[in-house]
Amino acid sequence: QVQVVESGGGLVQPGGSLKLSCAASGSIFSVYTMGWYRQAPEKQRELVAFITSGDSTNYADSVKGRFTISRDNAKNTVYLQMNSLKPEDTAVYYCQADLQIKSTMAIRRYWGQGTQVTVSS
Repeated sequence: QVQVVESGGGLVQPGGSLKLSCAASGSIFSVYTMGWYRQAPEKQRELVAFITSGDSTNYADSVKGRFTISRDNAKNTVYLQMNSLKPEDTAVYYCQADLQIKSTMAIRRYWGQGTQVTVSS
């Protein structure tokens, strides 16, 4: 019954900004690392950024200085603030959350269904 849902995708012009949100819900005991991946057409899925439960962050070189990942632990939510967007940022963005479930206490990686980000004039 655990669910990971992204929101905030859409169409934006080059140089514009967009903020993605991803909320994990359900019978969650603990939330660990959360992150964002993206996949452009005919390209491999790549890590964009992740943030640990201790707020340590890592970014792909292609987005450093432009994107910022953050989290709200009280809401089990991770955000991705995307600034200075480029056409090459166009992709489906997937939220990833490492969650410990109450019923089993198992820690597994969960994925959202993805949200489309299109950067075009």
